[in-house]
Amino acid sequence: MSSTLLSTHFQFPEQTDFYKGKVREVYTLANDKIVIVATDRLSAFDVVLPQGIPFKGQILNEIASEMLRATEDLVPNWLEATPDPNVSIGTKCEPFKVEMVVRNYLVGHAAREYFDGKRELCGVEFEEGLKLNQKFSKPIITPTTKADQGDHDQDISREEILQQQIVNREDYEILEDYALKLFNRGTELAESRGLLLVDTKYEFGKTPEGKIVLIDEIHTPDSSRYFYKNGYEERQAKGEKQKQLSKEFVREWLMENGFQGKSGQQIPELTPEVVTSISERYIELFEKITGKTFKKAEVRAIEERIFNNVTKYLKA
Repeated sequence: MSSTLLSTHFQFPEQTDFYKGKVREVYTLANDKIVIVATDRLSAFDVVLPQGIPFKGQILNEIASEMLRATEDLVPNWLEATPDPNVSIGTKCEPFKVEMVVRNYLVGHAAREYFDGKRELCGVEFEEGLKLNQKFSKPIITPTTKADQGDHDQDISREEILQQQIVNREDYEILEDYALKLFNRGTELAESRGLLLVDTKYEFGKTPEGKIVLIDEIHTPDSSRYFYKNGYEERQAKGEKQKQLSKEFVREWLMENGFQGKSGQQIPELTPEVVTSISERYIELFEKITGKTFKKAEVRAIEERIFNNVTKYLKA
C-alpha cells in the first residue's frame, strides 16, 4: 500500500551510522544522538510480515512518546523530542543485553509454557491449578536475552544473568526496581482508561555518562498486552475468552493459518481486509490507552515529510 512506510534511506546532517531493526530504523548522529523512525512493518514470532499496516508506526511512536513522558518522574529515559509523528530523537545508549518482561496474568508465552506442563519460567515458580488469563498475586519478572545477532528473546533467569555476568548485580537490581515501578505506573494509567495492563517488556541502556535509562518503546500494542477491565471478572468466572487489545490477535490469526515462525512454515498472505482490521485495532488501542482521538498524519509523501521535519529540528 502506498500509504505505508516499509523502509527508509535517509542521510541526515552529521549522520554516522544506520541500523535496520524489525520494525524500527535507527540513524546514529554525532554527539551521541539517535533518530528512530517507526515504520509500518509488522513482526510476529520474530518474523517481519511482507505487508505493512497503515499508521502503525505513527501509533507506536506516539503512544511510546506519551508513555515515556508520563513515567519520566519515576525512571529517566532516552527521549529528547518527537519532531515527526513517526520519529523520536534522543540519547544514544549502550543497551543491556536483556529485556525485562513483567507479567501480571497467565497469558501468552507464559500460558503456553504452563499448559505445556512447565511450572517454572525464568526461575519463577508457578502454583498448580492456574487458569488461563488468571491474575497473579503480584507482578513477576521473566527476563529474556537480547543477542547481537541470531536468536532473540530467549528465556533466562535472574540467577543465570548474574552467573553469566550478562549484567552485574548492582545494575540488575536497578533494572528490576525500574521495571516494577514502570509496570505499576502503567497499570494505573491503563486502569484510568478502563484497561488492565497484562504484561509488557522494558529495555534499558546506559548513557555515555554511565546513567541507566529506559530506552525503546513502552506500553504500546507491540510491547504490551491489555485486557478490558469491564467484564474481566465475569468472563473469567465463566471461562470465556478475555477481550483484549494487543498484538496477540495477529499471532492468533497467524497460528489459525498455520504459521508460528517455525522452519518450513510459509507466511500466510494478509488480505486487504485483514490489513485494514489490524490497522483499526491499533487505532482502537491508541485511543483507549491515551484517551485521545487518533489523528492520521499526511502519508502522500511520508518519507519527504519525515526527512523535512527531522532536518528542520536538527538544524534548529
